[in-house]
Amino acid sequence: MNLRLTPNTMPVSLQPRLPAGHAAGEVTGAGNEGFAGALKSALGSVSAAQNDASRLQREVQLENPKVSLEETMVAIQKAQIGFQATLHVRNRMVQAYTDIMNMQV
Repeated sequence: MNLRLTPNTMPVSLQPRLPAGHAAGEVTGAGNEGFAGALKSALGSVSAAQNDASRLQREVQLENPKVSLEETMVAIQKAQIGFQATLHVRNRMVQAYTDIMNMQV
């Protein structure tokens, strides 16, 4: 009995969004990046959150009335949580690499 969720069997709300012209089962070279693509995307998101938090901090310091302190603090916390998660992933990857390198062949 196969209970794995594939793009054809998972609920519509969880199905990945494909660019126009790509079928659900179609394998492409550029779109099928796997773990490396997901990691690159996550790092880009963390970087964008940090840049946004820095921009909002600068705007608050310049006393821009359109930027609230609450919004800035939330952005800073989001950036900090994203950075901490990225750091944990990096540490796990380094530990896994070390474990593999220390294996007896």
